[in-house]
Amino acid sequence: MVKYLEGKSAIVTGSGRGIGREIALLLAQQGARVLVNDPGVGRGGEQTDERPADEVVAAIRNAGGIAIPNYDSVADYKKSGAMVEQCVAEFGSIDLLVNVAGLLRERMIWNMTEDDFDLVMSVHVKGHWNMSHHAIRHMRKNGYGRIVNFSSDAFKGAVGQCNYAAAKGAIVSLSRS
Repeated sequence: MVKYLEGKSAIVTGSGRGIGREIALLLAQQGARVLVNDPGVGRGGEQTDERPADEVVAAIRNAGGIAIPNYDSVADYKKSGAMVEQCVAEFGSIDLLVNVAGLLRERMIWNMTEDDFDLVMSVHVKGHWNMSHHAIRHMRKNGYGRIVNFSSDAFKGAVGQCNYAAAKGAIVSLSRS
């Protein structure tokens, strides 16, 4: 089998579960070295003792791939920068960034708290911006890089998800800009 990403290094945020997990596994199968990022929080951002990043790293390594875990939140500017530096230090470059990390705080606007709104915006919008901001500096210097930002049709509006819908719309605009 041809490995199209042989020698490339990738970060996949939110890759401990779901879509992010499958992307990390596929990139590794295609030969990429993968930094698997997942802080191990629940669907709504609540702290847990889980370490899904470790499970994905183990699956990649068991299949003969190269992967390392990262447990930081993409919403933190400095930790996002450190994550990119971890990838560069461990693998020599950052060639691919796939921003998948996200969470939900579903409520109608009249009973949504400011924290519900801010947390979703910080992980989705600020997280995509933080990671892209730090990664693209290396990509420009190296003359190569690809960034994939995940959004959804929720940006058109979703009942009980005004925060999520707004965040997804912002990601579309960020990506197009």
